[in-house]
Amino acid sequence: MELNDANLQTLTEFLRKTLDPDPAVRRPAEKFLESVEGNQNYPLLLLTMLEKSQDQVIRVCAAVTFKNYIKRNWRIVEEEPNKVSDADRTAIKANIVNLMLSSPEQIQKQLSDAISIIGREDFPQKWPDLLTEMVNRFRSGDFHIINGVLRTAHSLFKRYRHEFKSNELWTEIKLVLDTFALPLTELFKATIELCQTHATDVNALKVLFSSLTLISKLFYSLNFQDLPEFFEDNMETWMTNFHGLLTLDNKLLQTNDEEEAGLLELLKSQICDNAALYAQKYDEEFQPYLPRFVTAIWNLLVSTGQEVKYDLLVSNAIQFLASVCERPHYKHLFEDQNTLTSICEKVIVPNMEFRSADEEAFEDNSEEYIRRDLEGSDIDTRRRAACDLVRGLCKFFEGPVTAIFSGYVNSMLGEYAKSPGQNWKHKDAAIYLVTSLASKAQTQKHGITQANELVDLNEFFVNHILSDLKSPNVNEFPVLKADAIKYVMIFRSQLPKEQLLQAVPLLISHLQAESTVEHTYAAHALERLFTMRGPNNSTLITPAEMAPFTEQLLNNLFKALALPGSEENEYIMKAIMRSFSLLQDAIVPYIPTLIGQLTHKLLLVSKNPSKPHFNHYLFESLCLSVRITCKANPTTVSSFEEALFPVFTEILQNDVQEFLPYVFQVMSLLLEIHSNSIPSSYMALFPHLLQPVLWERTGNIPPLVRLLQAYLEKGGASIASSAADKIPGLLGVFQKLIASKANDHQGFYLINSIIEYMPAESITQYRKQIYILLFQRLQGSKTTKFIKSFLVFINLYCVKYGAIALQEMFDSIQPKMFGMVLEKIIIPEVQKVSGPVEKKICAVGITKILTECPSMMDTEYTKLWTPLLQALIGFFELPEDDSIPDDEHFIDIEDTPGYQTAFSQLAFAGKKEHDPIGDAVGNPKILLAQSLHKLSTACPGRVPSMLSTSLNADALQFLQGYLQAATVQLV
Repeated sequence: MELNDANLQTLTEFLRKTLDPDPAVRRPAEKFLESVEGNQNYPLLLLTMLEKSQDQVIRVCAAVTFKNYIKRNWRIVEEEPNKVSDADRTAIKANIVNLMLSSPEQIQKQLSDAISIIGREDFPQKWPDLLTEMVNRFRSGDFHIINGVLRTAHSLFKRYRHEFKSNELWTEIKLVLDTFALPLTELFKATIELCQTHATDVNALKVLFSSLTLISKLFYSLNFQDLPEFFEDNMETWMTNFHGLLTLDNKLLQTNDEEEAGLLELLKSQICDNAALYAQKYDEEFQPYLPRFVTAIWNLLVSTGQEVKYDLLVSNAIQFLASVCERPHYKHLFEDQNTLTSICEKVIVPNMEFRSADEEAFEDNSEEYIRRDLEGSDIDTRRRAACDLVRGLCKFFEGPVTAIFSGYVNSMLGEYAKSPGQNWKHKDAAIYLVTSLASKAQTQKHGITQANELVDLNEFFVNHILSDLKSPNVNEFPVLKADAIKYVMIFRSQLPKEQLLQAVPLLISHLQAESTVEHTYAAHALERLFTMRGPNNSTLITPAEMAPFTEQLLNNLFKALALPGSEENEYIMKAIMRSFSLLQDAIVPYIPTLIGQLTHKLLLVSKNPSKPHFNHYLFESLCLSVRITCKANPTTVSSFEEALFPVFTEILQNDVQEFLPYVFQVMSLLLEIHSNSIPSSYMALFPHLLQPVLWERTGNIPPLVRLLQAYLEKGGASIASSAADKIPGLLGVFQKLIASKANDHQGFYLINSIIEYMPAESITQYRKQIYILLFQRLQGSKTTKFIKSFLVFINLYCVKYGAIALQEMFDSIQPKMFGMVLEKIIIPEVQKVSGPVEKKICAVGITKILTECPSMMDTEYTKLWTPLLQALIGFFELPEDDSIPDDEHFIDIEDTPGYQTAFSQLAFAGKKEHDPIGDAVGNPKILLAQSLHKLSTACPGRVPSMLSTSLNADALQFLQGYLQAATVQLV
């Protein structure tokens, strides 16, 4: 694409169409942009538009499109084409910093993100001058430019907060500190001075305070991995100024907005974070400054209001106290009973209250409420922070803290009892306090695993929780009902089984509550209870115990999916999946009605898939329905196909990318249930599965390979007779997969099935080409994973077609090739093969080479006979060699750049391990003994003499054991 006005005009038109709400206009425009993004100059055209277009909307749209383009294409993936030309890469890096700094803020943010994505790949090696270019801009004095630099530096360095320690990382951080730490410190001091100069100019202060917040964030990132020498030497400057900013109260910066945090709050929150980082990680160096920070933060907490805008500040401030109070050498600061009482009364209790803002979220923004409360994304809520502080204090002061709070809990429950309608929030706070006091350790799988002995959870359940669960009106006091359900859920490992069984029918009736939070919690609690394990690893709650409630459970779960706001509720769907899994055969009578509801739901969500977890559990539930029903009666598979195929066809026709991997897995499951033939409905689809476009998407590869394997297993012969023209397509897929380090094992799965199930004559003409491709890959890039798969393949070939065919095949490619493969690959590498089936295939294959291949006895290959036998005995007796060369550690990790659908394995569509040799060979060691016996009777004297001359003593001893076990001897 040339950089000219015509192309700019075309792109502008298409970008405008991508903003159109009508999918008929929007989708083709998106497809067009996708089709041209591989062209040279495409990113430069976008940058020209965002710089020069007269239309502000188009400029922002070009900036967002550019950032997403960089996100998808900048990373260079091994074995894949470079999606951004080198000329474009150079031009982008030469211009983007300037462009970002001179753009308005909306565009600046997008370009800043793009720089950090490029930086993640190219900085420092391929972009060495990025930092100096940025630091030079600090001198400009223009805070619009300075904030642009700071914002970019923040998005570039914030990954230091969660990267694993490595020499590479240390080198990079050292380079950044050498260039950046001093100018950042100078800028920090200068900005603080400017704040004093402009103390009465509100607009100047806004810009300066946003700079200070970014500087504080950079301080956190640069100090996270370790305490840098520079910051240790300059701690006085940073900490004195941080302390000053914490205690600052500038009336001009106070906002009237109750929801949105202002600049002052954001800055103070970040300073609390920085202080907590130093208190936790560098406590020795930070000790001189700690008392004044504790005082400042304490005063901040006592004087800050309950408005939502202070939430982040208050929770970070409480987290600071929590991190300090659990360090042994700060213990003395909290020992005094009055201090503890004061913390409980002034900090913890007020921040546990359920505020009107929480009530609004509970009713009107239930999804966000659930995410914060259940999934722990409420790190920045006051309640979570107060909870952490209680846990921190309990580390050293469990007795006194529990005693102080018991008084509060009793008085709150007393208030509630006087007038439940008016004082229900008191009970809510009491339950929250008990929960935070009682829980010492928690896991996702088991809920609370360690509890405070001083709190009687069972008694509290019976006296205060059960009454809410039993209340006949499920819609009264929904917050308390949700609290009660959550109590059962998190203390499920602490409550006795009879209490849980008492709760199950009550939870089932709460599935009908109108409140989204309440029926979601009920579904989630049931799902968690159903996963609990009892003695002997069976489920704690048995299908028999569920029998009286099965019908109501299934009814209420499916009814809950129809409640407003819960049409795609992932917790309900997960509970449906878990109920199917627990109840097993008990669901069979209900499946005919339920499968209709599930497929109808699938049809609806496939129009616009937006909830990945919901969709995943929906497909899992479909798999369970198929599995459980067809296990009882395999002929019902056709009725599932009738129900599912129309929806699957629509998904395939509309190319719903997110759902294709799932559809292929469910189809594999259905096809594997058929006895040995392929229904015509599947055969019609077969050619479509070989289309290259499907194989371009990484997420499709594992399920498509499995589906093709199912086709081969059920109908290798019918493919050979009625679709022989498709065999080259099938081998084309194998060729594509084998070339990729990430997917070569999938290529082997496919070729193994072709060898095992296709009639021999149908692939005779292709066999040599298959081996040539494999040898080319071996020469090009030989990895441990490839060698292991290659060994299994040649041994399977040998088992299937015989050792002579294997030897002749190798030697037809190149004379003496068979000996080279034995010497360079089989003998030295076989110890690496893992997996019981794979090991059996290799053992049987090598036994055949030793005992059924005449050229092993009478040609130059004879010298390899004993080393091969020695390798086989070692394979039986020595531990597996699982060493991997250093440069290969990360090959297996699927690293899909951008937004491709990753492969999502369905647990309940699992494939059974298949053994191609089956019962024909029980114990390969016995087979070796019998085969050697047979060989020795055919050529008497040869085998014992070969053994006695060159087999080592240990191996000979093992071999004697095999011969005895098989009751044969060598002659």
